[in-house]
Amino acid sequence: MNEKQARLQEWITDSPNIVFFGGAGVSTESGIPDFRSVDGLYNQQYPYPPETILSRTFFERSPEEFYRFYRDKMLFPDARPNAAHWKLAELERAGKLSAVITQNIDGLHQAAGSKNVYELHGSVHRNFCRKCRRFYDLKFVLRSQGVPRCPACGGIVKPDVVLYEEPLDQQTMEAALLAIARADLLLIGGTSLAVYPAAGLIRYYQGRHLVLINKSPTPYDKNADLVIAGPIGAILGEIRV
Repeated sequence: MNEKQARLQEWITDSPNIVFFGGAGVSTESGIPDFRSVDGLYNQQYPYPPETILSRTFFERSPEEFYRFYRDKMLFPDARPNAAHWKLAELERAGKLSAVITQNIDGLHQAAGSKNVYELHGSVHRNFCRKCRRFYDLKFVLRSQGVPRCPACGGIVKPDVVLYEEPLDQQTMEAALLAIARADLLLIGGTSLAVYPAAGLIRYYQGRHLVLINKSPTPYDKNADLVIAGPIGAILGEIRV
């Protein structure tokens, strides 16, 4: 164990209230591409930019095109949790980690067993009829053709994910902010901290140690007490609970 890993282990061992804040890099080790990586979705060629397709305006105007892209590039039903997801769930069961705050929409934290998860950008596992508000799971969307419609009323079913031009859920944001403000150790991993307003939450942290784990530098590296460069699954996987 190197010096940085040893310090991370010491802080986790000594911390009774850890909060984890994560982004796309947490899920890349599960085979889900990072939108903003070199080979990610934002560097591929499509008739429209992903930011356009994943906007509220585009969904309203062209739901067929939206769902063609959404099924092809946003859904990974066969993805499984990796070492980072499993370790965070283990820390929660041990009573050390109080919350996971994620920008991801894949539900892998819950699949690994984490209970207190704040999904800032929603989840592909929740889908709602826009007309009657009936709930539908991911299987319903995957089995549907074209634009999924509610069998009960015929309304268009929309994923419960935050699209461009839509606000983040205020209740989720407030709960995440409170968790960060109360934490004594904040672990940030797999995120460039470039997506706002989510990234702005870490400004409310007032605890003892701020740790950044990411493959590439972030704008907040200079504010961290510890910066570890590398894959988050491998790094968290070495932690003893």
